[in-house]
Amino acid sequence: MAPDERALEADLAKPAFRLGEVEGRWRLISIAWPHVMIGVTAKDGQEFVLRLDCSGFPQTPPTGGPWDPNRNAVLSADRWPRSKGGRVGAVFNPGWKAGTALYLPCDRESIAGHDVWRTAMPSKIWRPTDGLVQYLELVHELLNSRDYAAPACAAA
Repeated sequence: MAPDERALEADLAKPAFRLGEVEGRWRLISIAWPHVMIGVTAKDGQEFVLRLDCSGFPQTPPTGGPWDPNRNAVLSADRWPRSKGGRVGAVFNPGWKAGTALYLPCDRESIAGHDVWRTAMPSKIWRPTDGLVQYLELVHELLNSRDYAAPACAAA
């Protein structure tokens, strides 16, 4: 097992990740290195599966977005979380990186070219010591905010 894969396995065994699972905020679905699939629960009970590329973990931030495990592909745009006009729409944007990354400061793909985020949103910049929980907490917070709206199309 590679060092980054070992580091992810250790991260997933930490109390902070396990607590999120026990509280029903997220759940580990599978690991097919370097990808991990985690379901994150929205305030309406809908689960959104994220497929995160964790290569280089924890020094390199993960990257990923909503995934359809049945099709083994990026989740179709009509099934993405919607926004009531706030941050959810910016973060969950299927047009950003063709739906393969969330527009978050802690996402590997999204931080590139956004150096202003380091001073504008320092608490949301990837912190290797916080691990995957940092990414998942931001996603969970958005999916449970007042700005969240259910997808246009219900899950199959």
